[in-house]
Amino acid sequence: MRSNVTRSGGEGLERSCARTITSWIASRAPADGVELFRAWFAGEAYQKHRHDTYAIGLTDRGVQVFDYRGSVRTSMPGEVVVLYPDEPHDGRAGTGEGFGYRIVYVEPSRLTEALRVLRGRPYPLPFLRDPVSKNARLARAIGEAFRAPPDSLAIDSLVVGLAEGLMAGERRGAGRPALSRHVDIRGLERARQFLDAERTRVVRSTELEAITGLTRYDLARQFRIMFGTSPYRYLVMRRLEFARQRIHQERPLVEIACDAGFADQAHFTRAFKAAFGLTPARYRALRAGRTDSSLHRPA
Repeated sequence: MRSNVTRSGGEGLERSCARTITSWIASRAPADGVELFRAWFAGEAYQKHRHDTYAIGLTDRGVQVFDYRGSVRTSMPGEVVVLYPDEPHDGRAGTGEGFGYRIVYVEPSRLTEALRVLRGRPYPLPFLRDPVSKNARLARAIGEAFRAPPDSLAIDSLVVGLAEGLMAGERRGAGRPALSRHVDIRGLERARQFLDAERTRVVRSTELEAITGLTRYDLARQFRIMFGTSPYRYLVMRRLEFARQRIHQERPLVEIACDAGFADQAHFTRAFKAAFGLTPARYRALRAGRTDSSLHRPA
């Protein structure tokens, strides 16, 4: 798993035979609330960050190490990693050989919808106490996702498979309750759709109050229950998704920052790094020369 992308001189990470290891990433543009991402990293992969999606990954090669919920976690080949929305984490190689993984980012709203169908009623977002496991259902769903074409039916099947795997991974006997009747599912969905549509501008609380009929405080509480993050964080992540697509199109970073609704390039860089653990420039460099075919290489 190599590309012609090399690390800068200050990041020289080498095998014992002194041959430089290269890092790379390959991703498919988010579709229907799902993004496929594949990478090979040597040394530090990304700094501490958080995103508003579930991150469900499968370690393919090497040792993956990350800090999460106050502990150092390790994932070996064949093990599944599940990161809950909006929880800080980082990532690095556990050995000098580096590590490779495949990961699926899923918007909580897609899983909420699938869980409602599977359970026959609204259901809370799944929460796994141990982020690393040998969850066979999740591993199978991830493997199938990277072999399937990027069409709507394949994505729907993936979401259902992930929802089933997450439910299976919850602690047995936990008895998760249904969502409270006080959660306005329709109102929250209207708020989410509005934020999606208005992602490149400032959205005010009064606008969301008018759309949902909820006070800003009820909205903030219920939105987090439903989608795993705050309305503000959700909006920022939609801006960053917009920006990432412009990066893929090789647009100038200063132009991207403006188009995505950030105050300036410095503001954009800070937000991007906080969400993805990489600066926009580093992200662009790691993607150089990668194509969709990189997603489907044998593990």
